[in-house]
Amino acid sequence: MSKIKMTIAGDENRLGVSEPCYPILRKVNDDHSSYAANTNNVTTALLLAAGTGSRLQPLTLDAPKCLTEVGGIPILERLVNNLRAQGFKRLVVVLGHLGNCIQEFLQQHASDMQIDYVINPDYRTTNNIYSLWLARQQIREPFLLVESDLVFETWMLDDMLQPDRMAISRILPWMNGTTVELGLQQRVTAFRMGGDNYDDARQYKTVNLYSISLHSWNKIEQRLSRYVSEGRLGEYYEAVFTEMVADGTLSFDAVLFDAHRWYEIDTRADLRAAEHLFVRPRSIASRSLMVIEPAA
Repeated sequence: MSKIKMTIAGDENRLGVSEPCYPILRKVNDDHSSYAANTNNVTTALLLAAGTGSRLQPLTLDAPKCLTEVGGIPILERLVNNLRAQGFKRLVVVLGHLGNCIQEFLQQHASDMQIDYVINPDYRTTNNIYSLWLARQQIREPFLLVESDLVFETWMLDDMLQPDRMAISRILPWMNGTTVELGLQQRVTAFRMGGDNYDDARQYKTVNLYSISLHSWNKIEQRLSRYVSEGRLGEYYEAVFTEMVADGTLSFDAVLFDAHRWYEIDTRADLRAAEHLFVRPRSIASRSLMVIEPAA
């Protein structure tokens, strides 16, 4: 049985616990290898899963976005399988829209893991910066910050198990949103918000996967608290990372993800494209993933 703990921030009735759940009851595929042999690896993951997924409607009217199927497998099931294969033991999950469905799903598919829930009662009017801030009391160890709308291969986490790394990708036409620039020694030197893409070999797309040390998290938590106290709840947490990298209080080493082996599911078009990627037969001959050398 998994160990489950719940933290509720605000009025729990706003979670919508009476709303219907999407009827997914799938057996987790345990036929995978474990790549996490190093006991010093990060073993806690924080999943942000409070959003309404409005751009995927009507699929998300009766189910949270992370239970949308890609290649016949729910996004959340892929994430749990990937994390388990890499030796993760604990999940902290921030819930909002149809959070009861996520709880029921994880009871079925992650019963071997410790699961702690945090409820964001204001998920309709706030952004992921608030969800991340609400989780602050549950996180007192290094952790992997994961957006719950990502699909990727298990082996791509190999170099994300040590703290203070972030996944990046070469930019493809479908990608938008936050990008980063790289400097020497594979360090992220700047974030660019707002989806402004430049023809610059040093610029890469963020994958929304961050491995964070406790030292870095303590500094991030302080900056998040300042944003919340100022009422800036509609911001993305990348705004905090942008500011902290710029002033030198936060640093990340970059890990390159294969741009053709991951997808972020925001829209129906994203879902169709991801379906195309994750149903094709693929070779596992090239599984090495390296901290990248920046372009000259």
